Amino acid sequence: MLPRGSLILDWAGPAEALRFANTELPPRRPAFMLHFVAPEAASLSSVGAMVAGLAPLPERIEAPAWVVLVGRTSTAQRRDDDREDRLVIDWLRRVQPGQRGVRLVTVCSGALLAASAGLFSRRRVTTHHGDLDELARRAPDAVVVPDRVFVNDGDTWSSAGVTAGIDLALHLVAAQCGPVVAARVAQRMAVALRRGPDDPQLSPFLAHRQHFNARLHRVQDALSAAPREPWSVARMAELGHTTPRTLTRLFGEHAGTTPLAYLRGIRLALARTALEAGSSVGAAADAAGFHSDLQLRRAWHAAGLSGSPNESRGTG
Repeated sequence: MLPRGSLILDWAGPAEALRFANTELPPRRPAFMLHFVAPEAASLSSVGAMVAGLAPLPERIEAPAWVVLVGRTSTAQRRDDDREDRLVIDWLRRVQPGQRGVRLVTVCSGALLAASAGLFSRRRVTTHHGDLDELARRAPDAVVVPDRVFVNDGDTWSSAGVTAGIDLALHLVAAQCGPVVAARVAQRMAVALRRGPDDPQLSPFLAHRQHFNARLHRVQDALSAAPREPWSVARMAELGHTTPRTLTRLFGEHAGTTPLAYLRGIRLALARTALEAGSSVGAAADAAGFHSDLQLRRAWHAAGLSGSPNESRGTG
């Protein structure tokens, strides 16, 4: 939703992340369809450019869908009786995003409109650091979380200012399309791929990807896409059009790890997922690309993981 005075980077950055994600998927199976709506057909943006051809606010939103509210100039200073604000707030109260499979996503001060519509009741939320007090005033029964890139509570996602919307979009792409697609999108956008500090740990698929070395990303993409393959450093180096020694140096300089340690981390993540789903240790080892359950156990303990593979098994 693009209101008057919308901050272009708040919506253009995330929108490009979703568009790039579609290009990484089969042409007939795009994950995202973008619709730009607003109270008026044309809207003056924060930098003075007029955004035209906007669709009207829909009366119904069918799941699955995301309603994205972006930041605007001087949101906190607007009067409570601002006509456009009232239109948007009334619309949000009618469509009630954040439940029944319709996600609510706010970027920057877009959270203030959601708060005024009562959509943050008893939820953990965040916004731009300059609007935290205003957010707490508008949503007194919400838990306002400071110093976060983004926060998730159920079907509600809120992010901090401006570029944090891209971080959130990449996280949502990873959840929807997989971490490999998210990593490729981040590489194409030349941004560091990271998860929000609200997450307990960095996914092995996303770790060691905060660099811009295209040769290394090519190798990491291949390892993430086919971790069960019989990878050797020599084979990785061939894919990266370099020598094993140079590849090892590049991994150390740009990723802070070694090629085989990176591969082991991905395989361990796959094995843990299989174990939590109820697989036996042997089946989990095979699914992740380990030669045997003994090799999985050795990698498990070498990585300092708590317990044992067998103790991590779920009930299926």
